[in-house]
Amino acid sequence: MDAIRLKNYRCFRDEQSARLAPLTLLVGDNSAGKTSFLAMVRALWVAFFDSRFPDFKEEPYDLGSYDEIAHHRGGRGGRADGFEAGFSDRYGQRHESEKFTFDVRFDRSGSAPVPVKTRIADADAWIESGFAPGESLKVRIGTDRGAWEGEIASEMEDTYMMGERSTIPRQLPIWFYAGGGLGMNPIGNSPSSSEEDLNKARQLDLSRWRPFSRPFASAPVRSKPRRTYDPARVVSDPEGDYIPMYLADMHFRDKAAWERLKDGLERFGRDAGLFDEISVKAWGRRGGDPFQIQVRKFGGGLNGPWRNLADVGYGVSQALPLMAELLREGGEDRLFLLQQPEVHLHPSAQAALGSLFCRTAWSIRQLIVETHSDHLIDRVRMDVRDGVSDLKPSDVSILYFQRDALDVKIHSLVIDEEGNILNAPDDYRRFFMEEVEHSLWGG
Repeated sequence: MDAIRLKNYRCFRDEQSARLAPLTLLVGDNSAGKTSFLAMVRALWVAFFDSRFPDFKEEPYDLGSYDEIAHHRGGRGGRADGFEAGFSDRYGQRHESEKFTFDVRFDRSGSAPVPVKTRIADADAWIESGFAPGESLKVRIGTDRGAWEGEIASEMEDTYMMGERSTIPRQLPIWFYAGGGLGMNPIGNSPSSSEEDLNKARQLDLSRWRPFSRPFASAPVRSKPRRTYDPARVVSDPEGDYIPMYLADMHFRDKAAWERLKDGLERFGRDAGLFDEISVKAWGRRGGDPFQIQVRKFGGGLNGPWRNLADVGYGVSQALPLMAELLREGGEDRLFLLQQPEVHLHPSAQAALGSLFCRTAWSIRQLIVETHSDHLIDRVRMDVRDGVSDLKPSDVSILYFQRDALDVKIHSLVIDEEGNILNAPDDYRRFFMEEVEHSLWGG
């Protein structure tokens, strides 16, 4: 995703767009909409790539019902009549000429928000589908010659509303390839649709979009470490409860993969000052026997003692789920939505996280990180400046969430070759500057 658009969603009233990059950092005060932003990124992914109705109560984001999600001004301002969101991206090899957009409008169905209109567009054509109360499900297409409208078969409408609870993007190309669209009516002064017009619309085919793994969304506070674990099925969760089981599974099942993951974990552990080695300690010879996760540090030329994960403070256990997800194999095209990864970490470890993010983000593997850590942000700036990783200044976006009364404005900031932050409003980091001045001059 290259950009996100929002309107009348939670604290975002006015329509605005925010630039995304391989590494995007979300900064701003508490309750300024950063978590809501992450939740909408995942909702758009579900609506488009998974073609399902987004669940705005799915962990780790519980945004409540429609009344808590649609923007509310209070008093005479009232609640917004629906809310909108969208994103832009690129096909295949991410050439600029292959850019496309997806937009969706949500309205109320009982107490829940549901998609009532979707739109997919590229440089040659667009397809829009939706319905109004009491009307049939309709589809509209457009090219540079005009626009046309038709109704979708009743069986597809039933699937959309009741059966699969799926959004239209996956079904529209099937409908067109099955011969739909031949009887579409011109809109306005448009001429009759031609086969060329329909073919342009048919090119908006989901098979052209590269497959994605489901986004990984972390909770702001991860699982509490246990002294001993019993083997269980590896099922991903936002708190990282499954990570010890995943590490044990790699250790016992695939030694080569475990060694590669172990090397990556230990590199970060050393950079962050958390540990020098990590190990899975089995209490038996069978795969079903209990096990422990242990770490140790070196010092003075000596190997320190192995210590249980439960005995080394929360910093290690809070960082471990994020490290393992970023470094595990098979997530090369995944989208990561991370909340406050710096929780319980010393400033030096927070900075090391910034370096880890720079190493693990690239063109089709995006990290969107909500953070309150200046140490993390500054390390990203310095690593990009110093060329520590392959990340370029254009590969980093800093989104500053600025509260203005009951609304929030998102500022898309960039960094230059020297690591300087550009386009920042006057109040960006004002608190830190005032604290420094107070420390130096008092008063």
